[in-house]
Amino acid sequence: MSKPYPIGEANQPWQAQHKQQWLAQQQIKRSYLDDVVTQIQQLSDSFSIIEYGVLEYSHHTYPLFAIKTKNWQEHKPTILVTGGVHGYETSGVHGALAFARNDAQQYETHFNIIVLPCISPWGYETINRWNPDAIDPNRLFYKNSPANESRFAMDFMQAYNHNILCHVDLHETTDTDNSEFRPALAARDGVQNHNWNIPDGFYLVGHTQKPQPDFQEAIITNVAKVTQIAPADNEGKLIGVPLEQFGVINYDGTALGLCMGMTDAPYVTTTEVYPDGLCASAQNCIDGQVAAVKGALEYLIKHNAQ
Repeated sequence: MSKPYPIGEANQPWQAQHKQQWLAQQQIKRSYLDDVVTQIQQLSDSFSIIEYGVLEYSHHTYPLFAIKTKNWQEHKPTILVTGGVHGYETSGVHGALAFARNDAQQYETHFNIIVLPCISPWGYETINRWNPDAIDPNRLFYKNSPANESRFAMDFMQAYNHNILCHVDLHETTDTDNSEFRPALAARDGVQNHNWNIPDGFYLVGHTQKPQPDFQEAIITNVAKVTQIAPADNEGKLIGVPLEQFGVINYDGTALGLCMGMTDAPYVTTTEVYPDGLCASAQNCIDGQVAAVKGALEYLIKHNAQ
């Protein structure tokens, strides 16, 4: 499916010099300040904007921001929306921002809401899955994480973890998974990649410890109004994982150190949008992300979830 990765030796994990070689090849391709921070700042009249950490990477400084509803009431359950854990997954970042800008306030009657729109800003700027240390923040959401992106987010959310009802984590699966990120991962770890499946459309990853199938179904139903839901492959799988229900697979998010496992929320899901599909556009990918968050919240309201 791909050419041998140009860094490292076949079947041998990368050493420090290989990671440095990889880092030297990365280039800034877009602006976190222009694309993301300016949008966050524009929300300051309607939300509390909190700087929860600063990433320092080779002459680049990235402040990290949380968007928090102003009408905060301790008795209400909290909703967490995260985007940009993988910085290259564009609609996750801009879907989180669109939800905050256009929709979050209408749910303040029922919930407190926190949005972390871009957890990995260096990844956003370089269009990367990893951080500069060649590690994946979305496998490192655990105590004393070696990824500052993950650790800062977890440390910030610790104060709210007692009352989080729902966490929706916004992601994409793109053609570059096969052309770049899966080959790079295999090369870094000295293994062979055997999964080349990229689902054609939107799907969800639920948590095996708290799968909530009705909740996942409600999200899929709402997203289907705006974008295509990915069918399973010929083996009844998505990305090599058996289908649980239409458009849904499950991972153990806690054991794997995924962002969706970072809190004790009983309702969690990870979205996956496919921006490279023939029927996809940047806007309907963002619309799909927003529809996922709204579908989740409408389900919780309808069922009076606590």
